[in-house]
Amino acid sequence: MQNAIEAEGLAKRYGETRALDGVDLVVPQGRLLGVLGPNGAGKTTAVRILATLLRPDGGRATVGGFDVVRQAHQVRSLIGLTGQYAAVDETLTGAENLVMIGRLLDLSRADAKRRAAELLERFDLTDAAGRAAKTYSGGMRRRLDLAASLVGRPRILFLDEPTTGLDPRSRTELWDVVRGLMADGVTVLLTTQYLEEADQLADDIVVFDHGRVIAKGTSDELKATTGAQVLQVRPRRAEHLDLVAQVIADVAGTAPDTAGGQATANLTDPALVPLIVRRLDDLGVIATELSLRKSTLDEVFLALTGHRAEEEPGDAAAQEGRAA
Repeated sequence: MQNAIEAEGLAKRYGETRALDGVDLVVPQGRLLGVLGPNGAGKTTAVRILATLLRPDGGRATVGGFDVVRQAHQVRSLIGLTGQYAAVDETLTGAENLVMIGRLLDLSRADAKRRAAELLERFDLTDAAGRAAKTYSGGMRRRLDLAASLVGRPRILFLDEPTTGLDPRSRTELWDVVRGLMADGVTVLLTTQYLEEADQLADDIVVFDHGRVIAKGTSDELKATTGAQVLQVRPRRAEHLDLVAQVIADVAGTAPDTAGGQATANLTDPALVPLIVRRLDDLGVIATELSLRKSTLDEVFLALTGHRAEEEPGDAAAQEGRAA
């Protein structure tokens, strides 16, 4: 089966800044690839190249089997794109926005209206179809923006941080919409800073940092790269927290984090947990919470990069923002 998206050695520079520095990507048909990374990591630049909005300075890429530089027109006929900010015309109604796009895609007026009605119903916007888009909530605008990218029935969809600025409820609603698209066989490339979003939606994940892919795999595979599980112990008495931390450090050989009134440490050997529990019991320390779990993607990202996903690396972020 042909891959929907392939990129090899993609490079893009802005002055001295390397927004992309030899990026390789592969997205099989019908799967969702989550591209994870902080602002300025190169995510948006990669999407803009794959969507034919930017020319790479090096490397090559195909989308739907077509070269993004030499066959840009064919690529555009296959894709939909939703950027970080809703691109709908706020003075038009929801229905007028979708009909306008349908007409720009050479649909007849009747077909454009029919397609608009289908999408308004699918995105739960029928009741607001006659209202100006400027009266929509943030979540409604994002759903309308996503609907607009689907008017042409794209086989491949680029979602560039589609839930930026949304409240948790609207974000969850948009996740449900994306799952529906995946069920219809649409290939999706999703960029995000939200680790939970990648965990919830992505079949496969690549991690970007400073213009490079630094890790790739499924969510579980990436979590396994830390080689550790996370132990969390919360003592009943707050004054025992330092004692808990000392026991964990003595047994596990690593000093735990004590933020939030609990001791948290990575353990490479789960067999150490009973030893820690017995040591605490001998000292008369009672734990109200004790758990051993897999690393989260946030912890994996921190282990891989040395900083959290929401942190901005400065100059690279500024350059990518200008590119957008």
